[in-house]
Amino acid sequence: MTETPDLAELQHRLAAFAAVRGWGPYHTPKNLVTALGVEAAELAEIFQWLTPEQSARVMDDGTTAHRVRDEVADVLAYLLQFCEVLGVDPLTALSEKIDRNEKRFPVT
Repeated sequence: MTETPDLAELQHRLAAFAAVRGWGPYHTPKNLVTALGVEAAELAEIFQWLTPEQSARVMDDGTTAHRVRDEVADVLAYLLQFCEVLGVDPLTALSEKIDRNEKRFPVT
Protein backbone atom coordinates (compact mmCIF):
# COMPACT_ATOMS: atom_id res chain seq x y z
CA MET A 1 0.00 0.00 0.00
CA THR A 2 1.36 3.42 -0.90
CA GLU A 3 1.54 6.21 1.62
CA THR A 4 -0.86 9.11 1.15
CA PRO A 5 1.05 12.21 0.02
CA ASP A 6 0.71 15.35 2.08
CA LEU A 7 -0.75 18.60 0.82
CA ALA A 8 2.56 20.45 0.52
CA GLU A 9 4.03 17.59 -1.53
CA LEU A 10 1.06 17.66 -3.90
CA GLN A 11 1.29 21.44 -4.30
CA HIS A 12 5.00 21.11 -5.07
CA ARG A 13 4.33 18.40 -7.67
CA LEU A 14 1.64 20.50 -9.33
CA ALA A 15 3.87 23.58 -9.40
CA ALA A 16 6.76 21.57 -10.86
CA PHE A 17 4.47 19.94 -13.44
CA ALA A 18 3.27 23.36 -14.62
CA ALA A 19 6.74 24.96 -14.48
CA VAL A 20 8.46 22.42 -16.73
CA ARG A 21 5.71 22.90 -19.30
CA GLY A 22 5.96 26.69 -19.21
CA TRP A 23 2.39 27.10 -17.99
CA GLY A 24 3.23 29.71 -15.34
CA PRO A 25 2.02 32.70 -17.40
CA TYR A 26 -1.38 31.02 -17.75
CA HIS A 27 -1.74 30.17 -14.07
CA THR A 28 -3.18 33.49 -13.01
CA PRO A 29 -5.72 33.61 -10.19
CA LYS A 30 -8.48 34.40 -12.72
CA ASN A 31 -7.59 31.50 -15.01
CA LEU A 32 -7.18 29.03 -12.16
CA VAL A 33 -10.45 29.94 -10.46
CA THR A 34 -12.22 29.72 -13.82
CA ALA A 35 -10.74 26.27 -14.44
CA LEU A 36 -11.74 25.29 -10.90
CA GLY A 37 -15.34 26.27 -11.64
CA VAL A 38 -15.33 24.28 -14.88
CA GLU A 39 -14.01 21.17 -13.13
CA ALA A 40 -16.54 21.55 -10.29
CA ALA A 41 -19.27 21.72 -12.94
CA GLU A 42 -17.93 18.54 -14.55
CA LEU A 43 -18.17 16.82 -11.16
CA ALA A 44 -21.72 18.12 -10.71
CA GLU A 45 -22.63 16.88 -14.18
CA ILE A 46 -22.10 13.28 -13.05
CA PHE A 47 -24.81 13.74 -10.42
CA GLN A 48 -27.10 16.08 -12.37
CA TRP A 49 -30.02 13.77 -13.09
CA LEU A 50 -29.54 11.19 -10.35
CA THR A 51 -32.02 10.73 -7.56
CA PRO A 52 -30.66 11.22 -4.03
CA GLU A 53 -30.59 7.43 -3.65
CA GLN A 54 -28.68 6.95 -6.91
CA SER A 55 -26.20 9.67 -5.99
CA ALA A 56 -25.48 7.94 -2.68
CA ARG A 57 -24.53 4.77 -4.60
CA VAL A 58 -22.48 6.45 -7.34
CA MET A 59 -19.23 4.85 -6.18
CA ASP A 60 -20.71 1.35 -6.58
CA ASP A 61 -20.27 1.51 -10.36
CA GLY A 62 -16.60 1.24 -11.34
CA THR A 63 -16.82 3.47 -14.40
CA THR A 64 -18.73 6.20 -12.62
CA ALA A 65 -16.51 5.93 -9.55
CA HIS A 66 -13.47 6.46 -11.77
CA ARG A 67 -15.06 9.57 -13.30
CA VAL A 68 -15.89 10.94 -9.83
CA ARG A 69 -12.31 10.37 -8.60
CA ASP A 70 -10.88 12.04 -11.72
CA GLU A 71 -13.10 15.11 -11.35
CA VAL A 72 -12.39 15.33 -7.61
CA ALA A 73 -8.68 15.25 -8.47
CA ASP A 74 -9.13 18.00 -11.08
CA VAL A 75 -11.05 20.21 -8.64
CA LEU A 76 -8.46 19.71 -5.92
CA ALA A 77 -5.55 20.27 -8.32
CA TYR A 78 -6.91 23.61 -9.48
CA LEU A 79 -7.79 24.65 -5.93
CA LEU A 80 -4.27 23.83 -4.73
CA GLN A 81 -2.70 25.68 -7.66
CA PHE A 82 -4.97 28.67 -7.00
CA CYS A 83 -3.92 28.68 -3.33
CA GLU A 84 -0.25 28.38 -4.29
CA VAL A 85 -0.43 31.39 -6.63
CA LEU A 86 -2.18 33.55 -4.03
CA GLY A 87 -0.22 32.30 -1.02
CA VAL A 88 -3.26 30.87 0.74
CA ASP A 89 -2.71 27.92 3.07
CA PRO A 90 -5.87 25.89 2.34
CA LEU A 91 -5.79 23.93 5.60
CA THR A 92 -5.39 27.07 7.69
CA ALA A 93 -8.16 28.78 5.69
CA LEU A 94 -10.46 25.81 6.32
CA SER A 95 -9.62 25.63 10.01
CA GLU A 96 -10.29 29.34 10.45
CA LYS A 97 -13.59 29.06 8.56
CA ILE A 98 -14.71 26.16 10.77
CA ASP A 99 -13.84 28.25 13.85
CA ARG A 100 -15.97 31.14 12.53
CA ASN A 101 -18.85 28.82 11.65
CA GLU A 102 -18.80 27.23 15.10
CA LYS A 103 -19.28 30.71 16.60
CA ARG A 104 -21.82 31.75 13.96
CA PHE A 105 -23.92 28.58 14.27
CA PRO A 106 -23.73 27.49 17.92
CA VAL A 107 -25.38 24.28 19.04
CA THR A 108 -28.69 25.10 20.64
